[in-house]
Amino acid sequence: MNRWTGKTSGLDEWLHLLKQQPEIMENVTHWHTLPPREAITASLPGDIHPKLVGALGTKGIRELYIHQADAYRAVRRGEHVVTVTPTASGKTLCYNLPVLQSLLENDSGRALYLFPTKALAQDQVAELQELAAAMDVDIKSSTYDGDTPPTVRQVIRNAGHIVVTNPDMLHSAILPHHTKWVKLFENIKYIVIDEVHSYRGVFGSHVANVIRRLKRICKFYGSSPQFICASATVDNPKEHAERLIGEQVTLVANNGAPVGEKHFVCYNPPVVNKQLGIRRSSVLETQRLAGQLLKQGVQTIVFARSRVRVELLLTYLQEIVKNELGTKTIRGYRGGYLPKLRREIERGLRSGEIRGVVSTNALELGIDIGQLQACVMNGYPGTIASTWQQSGRAGRRAGTSVTFLVASSNPLDQYMISNPDFFFNQPPERALIHPDNLLILIDHVKCAAYELPFEAGELFGSEPLEHMLEFLVEEKVLHQVKNRWYWMEQSFPAHGISLRSAAQENFIIIDMTEGSRVLGEVDRFSAPTLIHDEAIYIHEGVQYQVEKLDYPEKKAYVREVDVDYYTDANMAVELKVLHVDKEQLSGELMRQYGEVTINAKATIFKKIRLRTHENIGSGPIHLPEEELHTSGYWFSFSEEAAATKSTNDMQQALLGLANVLVHIAPLYLMCDPLDIRVVPQVKAVHTKLPTIYFYDRYPGGIGLSERLFHVHDELLGRAKSLIASCTCLSGCPACVGPIEEVGLLGKSLALDLIDMAKVPS
Repeated sequence: MNRWTGKTSGLDEWLHLLKQQPEIMENVTHWHTLPPREAITASLPGDIHPKLVGALGTKGIRELYIHQADAYRAVRRGEHVVTVTPTASGKTLCYNLPVLQSLLENDSGRALYLFPTKALAQDQVAELQELAAAMDVDIKSSTYDGDTPPTVRQVIRNAGHIVVTNPDMLHSAILPHHTKWVKLFENIKYIVIDEVHSYRGVFGSHVANVIRRLKRICKFYGSSPQFICASATVDNPKEHAERLIGEQVTLVANNGAPVGEKHFVCYNPPVVNKQLGIRRSSVLETQRLAGQLLKQGVQTIVFARSRVRVELLLTYLQEIVKNELGTKTIRGYRGGYLPKLRREIERGLRSGEIRGVVSTNALELGIDIGQLQACVMNGYPGTIASTWQQSGRAGRRAGTSVTFLVASSNPLDQYMISNPDFFFNQPPERALIHPDNLLILIDHVKCAAYELPFEAGELFGSEPLEHMLEFLVEEKVLHQVKNRWYWMEQSFPAHGISLRSAAQENFIIIDMTEGSRVLGEVDRFSAPTLIHDEAIYIHEGVQYQVEKLDYPEKKAYVREVDVDYYTDANMAVELKVLHVDKEQLSGELMRQYGEVTINAKATIFKKIRLRTHENIGSGPIHLPEEELHTSGYWFSFSEEAAATKSTNDMQQALLGLANVLVHIAPLYLMCDPLDIRVVPQVKAVHTKLPTIYFYDRYPGGIGLSERLFHVHDELLGRAKSLIASCTCLSGCPACVGPIEEVGLLGKSLALDLIDMAKVPS
């Protein structure tokens, strides 16, 4: 076996041979080996019921990891708990153990489990039912979600000891109908919230308000449940859990789970044009590495950042392995797929029938997909926390595993791949939520008023409500009688409010190829760029062309096609400042934070050829303008700085600097890179000066630009080091942007601009 493309006897041997291949190793910027670690255990607590001890024994569990024992003891002391350990460290037992023990002591007790997705909820019920069967006790645990048949729902309401659901169902189907759930709310002892780190941004802000409503209803029925939370690693787990549930929590973070040897390989595609700084496509390099792993028989997961990339990689990989493995052994997995298809893929991965899966971050959460050996990430996932989560999907139980991080040419990827110490030594990002965002809060105050009338002086979270309640009375939504506010509208508020977006309404995609069937859905803000007329929408590796986007009805009609290109759309953005809340002078720069309004319109789309990624055509987009009222942060250069450059030079300098800043901003935010947007203006309407604006892409804002306002100096310092250390001559996609956009002097102009700012180091 003399080439890395041939078959080897195992992953260890393949990695050994890989290290001897100069054409691969010259692109490896860092090879980090994490040594295996032994388990740190504690004996089973003495108060655990003999039946539960026996059931654990049937699963081979005769002692606990130290974090499981600590979490159990803290819960038994009556404390709210958050357990924070990496993927596949046995967090499930941290909550199942105290809950089952409590039910064995008192079978009239109840528990509510919340998971962010249906798939996680279904995994959990299977685990609970297995333990209940092994104990030979009648502890009923059931999922309660959109797929639960109406006949089963009544049984769960009356007799379910453990109800496993998701925040969306709690919000729209359980809390508004609490009178049908009296047994649950009168006897509820525990509320379990898993994957707490995923409740951030808009979704997390909504969920924090759903939990406020849940606690209000529990109090009405005379119960005061304990919260048991679990999270993957974030920088502020205790503070985040406390903001989410509105209670003090005990942090358990001493991971005792064993870990197999893990290789983490940072891979930067080779430069194909040094002058322009252009690198070989990260998609093609990902395909090359993943293809070799699959041919070795190594079960592999490939993560890509966008739906389009998932489908491109799936198409390429199915083509590579079709003769050896068959196309059905490589599958795609992403949010737009319908539930039945996702369950089928999860089962195939567990059984080993499916050898490879290409996924968006939908598989980042702890869905049980068995033991994969390799993970290839196409592009940096955007946060350190997500990177460890995705990497944790390989080698979950023991044995050698490998993760390849293949950098794209965007500045954030290039920064991470060139500064591996930042990644390996830096704590993960902070999870941010903003539950008191006015748009989100008022929606949930309406829902809460529908559930139970408000009393004078009552708080909702930390907010006094009198002004909001008065406003809702004026709007004829509530009716005041003495010191109480009652719901008076005919409609049912929770149905119109989606927890996944600050503004409501998703677009449905309907396939008209044979009859009509629902393919998937996209959110309102993505619709103009993803499903405009003539867009190519890729689903499960199959291309569909949008024949008609019915904007008022929120439906896109598509038909299957076979073309050699995909589409990418441009947006035109106009920004106005409404109000300044904070300002601060920093060196020669004035930075400000406040409310802004954005008018965005999709203008044209480009057709980009598959594989070569060249532009082969374009077309106009005719859709209405979207208006967004949100929060923003901006900084302006002085009049002196403006006077030193021509309008054209200033335009290119601002564009180059904005391009770098928007890509490295996620270093400080736990968000998708698309959640924060940037607008450079040579002469801003608000300041009359050269200005760069950042804004949150969600109505009302969710705290992202406010965090950037506070880390402004550090952000500019990192931007300067990234531009200065880039090996290109004049600018490239890995720093200020390609020279077609920023001109031949874009790189030096952007560096001049930062130097003029005299930012404190």
